[in-house]
Amino acid sequence: MNSRGAASLLKDSIPITEFSASGPFEGQDLLRRGFTSVKNELLPSHPLELSEKNFQLNQDKTNFATLRNIQGLHAPLKLQMEFRAVKQVQRLPFLHSSNMALDTLRGNDECIGFEDILNDPSQSEVMGEPHIMMEYKLGLL
Repeated sequence: MNSRGAASLLKDSIPITEFSASGPFEGQDLLRRGFTSVKNELLPSHPLELSEKNFQLNQDKTNFATLRNIQGLHAPLKLQMEFRAVKQVQRLPFLHSSNMALDTLRGNDECIGFEDILNDPSQSEVMGEPHIMMEYKLGLL
């Protein structure tokens, strides 16, 4: 038997999965699974946390339902199209975008909220290489 035949016998007789550890003491395979994210594994710490995360979505749904009952089907559809168009217009990915047009459509432009005070773009951690961020957004990377 030549060395090529022995290699194929060895490859066929020992499955690769036997070498990987499994169970509670399994090591993380970074090449296959990537880094683990602790944030994804955490459960909400308070019952109202999920409600607060989805507050704007729930408020929009309620407003659209009310608008549909009062003015008909065309009003929420027109407003949703305007929302979609306004969300697409943004600055370059490495610059902070305030989405002022979206706030105006929602009626939040006259309100001072938590995010207006503590959302300072100079303290943002998103700053990076402009060329790399643009290539990533365009799908070149």
